[in-house]
Amino acid sequence: MRTVIRNGNLLDTGAMSIVGEQTVVIEDGVVASLGEEPAGDADVSIDAGGAFVLPGFIDAHVHFRLATMDFRRIAQWTEVEFGIVMARLARETLARGFTTVRDLGGEVSGLMRGIKAGQAQGPRIFHAGRMLTQTGGHGDADGADRPVPDCACQMPHTAFSIIADGADAVRKAARHNLRDGSDFLKIHVSGGVASPSDPLDSVQYTVDEVRAATQEAANRHTYVAAHAYTPEAIRLAVENGVKTIEHGNLLDKDVAKLMAKRDAILVPTLSTYEAMHDVGQKLGLPEANLRKNTVVYEAGLASLELAKGAGVTLGYGTDLIGETQGRQNREFAIRAEVESAKEILHAMYRVNADLCRMGGKAGVLAPGAFGDVVVAKTNPLDDITALAAPKQTITHVLMGGVPVAREVA
Repeated sequence: MRTVIRNGNLLDTGAMSIVGEQTVVIEDGVVASLGEEPAGDADVSIDAGGAFVLPGFIDAHVHFRLATMDFRRIAQWTEVEFGIVMARLARETLARGFTTVRDLGGEVSGLMRGIKAGQAQGPRIFHAGRMLTQTGGHGDADGADRPVPDCACQMPHTAFSIIADGADAVRKAARHNLRDGSDFLKIHVSGGVASPSDPLDSVQYTVDEVRAATQEAANRHTYVAAHAYTPEAIRLAVENGVKTIEHGNLLDKDVAKLMAKRDAILVPTLSTYEAMHDVGQKLGLPEANLRKNTVVYEAGLASLELAKGAGVTLGYGTDLIGETQGRQNREFAIRAEVESAKEILHAMYRVNADLCRMGGKAGVLAPGAFGDVVVAKTNPLDDITALAAPKQTITHVLMGGVPVAREVA
């Protein structure tokens, strides 16, 4: 299949500049050439009409398995119900321009197979599989009464997480995930907003437990991402080999300097806290969770400024839950309060592509790269906040050269 896009101003994400009108030719899902008029006919021909041709967007923190914010309801869902909603969320993610995502926890292998087989539409997914957490940790989301375990070796699990206490259990859980195809590992080292029983400032996992995860990841030539908010939790993770810190809203100057020194990457996810602040109560988020959200919501932009000032490498994520995933593009506008357009686009296109192990393939339009394209009316270097309104700004989304239906929830 051949797709040709003409009369579009191309964004060069290496130089982070608009290079002028270029004809983009995509053949069999891959960019074949730039600037050269192809010989022969095209199966799909698009006239960009002077608009801006961008690589497909990349979100480095999504959760398709967290398919609703009503946690009481989700506890009763069958896999059929999960599948229906997850497929819709994936389709809508793609329609918003996000052609590649990094899923930070939850069983999504069925969704990935469905997308690959053409049974569902969705982005390329680089996934962590089930999250690793301690008893009473952020990923221990079962609020029901449970019997006391008979031994420390028991590892309860759900479609979201594996509860693994002690270095040996963490090692076992890590090996299980990696055997089953996880691209990287996700652990929790601090409390969280969406979980029922752990304070935000709790430190979760020990040095030995974190090292067990990072060693197993290194043995498989991949890495560990850690959910963390506080300086103590971030320090625990970074000093013991964790590559990416997810969220980091409560970090301080010292731990930001440590992250920069250790080449750890921060993936802020500010849009999810705004969403929970705005509509969490309406969607059934319990009062205790709303109180925790207020703390991290109010600290979000300050943490971004601290990290940026310390020279921490920043990715681009959203972490939106269920019904709020329609706010995915809001992250552009929120980040613009602290960062320049070039900085935000670098985080999304360059840092995120590397985190997804797709450098040179995703986040760039060049021969040999994925034929993933977003056509936007507005130059994002002049006004990146325009990307926060995909219905008004984005005219076309293509994945592998194939146009995507523009149904945006």
